[in-house]
Amino acid sequence: MKIKKMVIGAVLLIIGLPVVLILIVLVSVSILDRTNGSIVSSGEKREYLLYVPQSYDRTKPTPLVISMHGAMNWPAFQMNLSQWNEAADEDGFIVVYPAGTGTGLKTWFMEGEETPSAMPDVIFISELIDTLEAAYNIDPTRIFANGVSNGGGMAFALSCTLSHRIAAIGAVAAAQSLSWSWCADSTPVPMIAFHGTADPVVPYKGAPSGWLNPRPFPDVVTWVANWARRNRCAETPADSAIAADVARREYTDCADHATVVLYTVEGGGHTWPGGKPMPEWLVGRTSNGISATNQMWAFFREHPLRRN
Repeated sequence: MKIKKMVIGAVLLIIGLPVVLILIVLVSVSILDRTNGSIVSSGEKREYLLYVPQSYDRTKPTPLVISMHGAMNWPAFQMNLSQWNEAADEDGFIVVYPAGTGTGLKTWFMEGEETPSAMPDVIFISELIDTLEAAYNIDPTRIFANGVSNGGGMAFALSCTLSHRIAAIGAVAAAQSLSWSWCADSTPVPMIAFHGTADPVVPYKGAPSGWLNPRPFPDVVTWVANWARRNRCAETPADSAIAADVARREYTDCADHATVVLYTVEGGGHTWPGGKPMPEWLVGRTSNGISATNQMWAFFREHPLRRN
């Protein structure tokens, strides 16, 4: 059933695109979809792309950043888009880019299980953490998860299922297809989000998005406010201007110091701010007014796991 959904989604995505462009996409995936690790999870082979900086010291507990790609994408694309490796080189942490489900183009599936923790993708991420902890000196208080689009939605799912392991969450242009009622975990989890007001895929003010989500995506500001309520933050956020096209909203005085931050990119598209630009005609403008990766890492550093 999951494979069927993926195939239908892929077909709907490429309908109307020139045949040459479709061939370029398929060839690009076959060439660029490289991974360097795999595990068996829920009876299936699951792959990932791991980056360990040269400065890694086995004697020192090291942070782990988990960065998840968008729908019908792949780990190396997320690596190049986000440029997490450069930040890892500067500050000495490990990055892993796990692969969703599918052949070639991959997607994170977050529905279909009555028990959220029984979701195969959640189990995969948990077992991937176990695998990396066995091979490297991972600091258990500094494991962070982030993602773009469908990967951002998966980051939310992890906050509701692995809050005892994930210290903080980052979401870029997140495709939140799950409702708040799905999240039974009320544990405060620090969260930092980035979203463009001109996102053509996941509308900033909330709306359906065709094949990706026939049901309306939530309004981004409301979604972030709901997260702040989950974290029992003060009701009134602090607003400030960060750049000519970037506004910052921060909820403070939260339980367990679980701050919630939203960066709104005026005119920004379905893109990673400060990251590798994608075709503007397809996903909209990429802002250089802020680096989502740098801001996210600064936020993560301030929010280690505080729960037992």
